[in-house]
Amino acid sequence: MKQDIDQSGTLTADLSNRLAFRLYQCANQLNKTGTRWLDRHDVTTQQWAVLGALVRERWVNGIAVRDLAKLLMVSRQNLTGVLSRLDARGWIERVVDVNDNRSRLIKLTPVGWQRWADMQGDIAAFYAESMGNLSNNDMIHMLHYLDILRENFRAIDDAQGGED
Repeated sequence: MKQDIDQSGTLTADLSNRLAFRLYQCANQLNKTGTRWLDRHDVTTQQWAVLGALVRERWVNGIAVRDLAKLLMVSRQNLTGVLSRLDARGWIERVVDVNDNRSRLIKLTPVGWQRWADMQGDIAAFYAESMGNLSNNDMIHMLHYLDILRENFRAIDDAQGGED
């Protein structure tokens, strides 16, 4: 592996700041443009993320709120509001966990599955337009680097005693 040319750390600090700010900008743009894109489905990006998690084969029979929060990397408090809105629309339901009768799992209702199916064309179009300039190779590399960054953030959170 090559050594960085800048030994002072100034360039690294500047690049780190620019990268963190760019991620912040991208997250905000994703939230704004994604919500607008799916406006006709009356879905926010947060709701889209929850629905997208619940359609995963692993979770079709339900997932505990704490596990869903961990998967989405959000606090349980923030997730509770999103789940309440989805529940009020009849898109999700809380079912008894067959492994622990005291626990409830979140899963999609038939209405929620239909909403997800209805969104697929618009989601595909959003991805095609927003990632159209990226090759598959670009996206694979980006995923690799974002995974490293996510794990670094997770390690920091764990070291700080973070639960949410």
